[in-house]
Amino acid sequence: MPRSNSWLSYRQVATQTASPGQLILMLYDGALRFLERALLGFNSTDPLEFNQTINNNLIRAQAIINELNVSLDMERGGEFSDNMRRLYDYLDRRLQESNMLKTPDGIQEVVRRLTILREAWAKMLASQGHGATAGDIGARPVESGSVLSAQS
Repeated sequence: MPRSNSWLSYRQVATQTASPGQLILMLYDGALRFLERALLGFNSTDPLEFNQTINNNLIRAQAIINELNVSLDMERGGEFSDNMRRLYDYLDRRLQESNMLKTPDGIQEVVRRLTILREAWAKMLASQGHGATAGDIGARPVESGSVLSAQS
């Protein structure tokens, strides 16, 4: 089996067996990975590669941020979910601006903010055990086959 097929099989099993809390951590990791790839596009001297690398990776990162946003349980999450919804909307707007203007500033800001969220989420999972559920912190369970399958 070629390496890419092995990797896809591993990823599929990992997302199907992960807890809801671990899936959210995987979403943060995927968004950060796509944002780093988008930033690499600024190094390209080929205009087509420059635009495609930035655009395609920002669109993928935005899809993940939108998945995180819609996974919020607005009824049970209270003020936490309200604040996270506003933050995710803001992050999405910053990435749209960076994509339209082809500037790295918004991408770098989103990387900083998502890194903080990812680290806090990882600490929360570690302190509550890996079986922590999304509902414990104001999120609905994430569907395992959604955006995660696009993270290659």
